[in-house]
Amino acid sequence: MSINYIASSKLPTPFGVFTMHGFEDSETGKEHVALTMGDVASGEPVLARAHSECLTGDALFSMRCDCGYQLEEALRSVSEAGRGVVLYLRQEGRGIGLLNKIRAYNLQDQGADTVEANERLGFGADMRDYSMCQPMLGHLGISAIRLMTNNPRKVKALSEAGVTVAERVPLQVGRNPHNDGYLKTKAAKLGHYLPLDTQADTLPTHQDDEPEGA
Repeated sequence: MSINYIASSKLPTPFGVFTMHGFEDSETGKEHVALTMGDVASGEPVLARAHSECLTGDALFSMRCDCGYQLEEALRSVSEAGRGVVLYLRQEGRGIGLLNKIRAYNLQDQGADTVEANERLGFGADMRDYSMCQPMLGHLGISAIRLMTNNPRKVKALSEAGVTVAERVPLQVGRNPHNDGYLKTKAAKLGHYLPLDTQADTLPTHQDDEPEGA
C-alpha cells in the first residue's frame, strides 16, 4: 500500500482545535485523515483511535450503532488528555461500502443480526483493512499508541500491520434501545469487550454528553 501525505490544516471543533492531516492511498484513491492534538512525536505512547467511517452514525446521528458516540468520545478524550490522534479511515460499513451497508441494514430490519446480514450479502463479518495506519502514524512521528477500542481483533490487526499498541483503552459509550442487540452481537460473535447483560441507556438523541465499529 502506498500512502501519500497531502497537506495539514487547523480544524476547530467543539472539543478543541486539532490539526488535520490529509493522506491519499495512491492504489485505491481513498482519502484518509488524522486529527492530532499536542506533541504526538515525543516518543511516549499516544492516546489514539482508529475510526472507520460511518456516515450514518458520524454525520446522520444514527442510533442503531455506536460509531458516532465513539468518535465524539475519542475526540473529547484526546482533548482532555491534551495529546493524541484520531485516524479517520474511509472504509464504510466495516469495509463493504455505504450502499451495501444500507442493504445490510434492510436485512437487519427483517431480523438478521449485523454479522448475518453481511454474510447473506456475501461478505465477511469485518472487511476492514488497517494497513494504512502505520504509514500515517509514522509520518506523524508516532511510534506507539494507547488504542481506544473494545475490539481485540482491531488490536491484533493493527499490531500485524506494524503498529505498536502499548495499551487498549475501553471505549464503551452510546448504548441505547436501538443498538442494544447490535452491541450484544458484537460481543457474542466478534469478541468485543462489551457487557452482554447491560441494560440499554436512555438516550433521546445522538448528541448527548456521552458520544460502527469499536
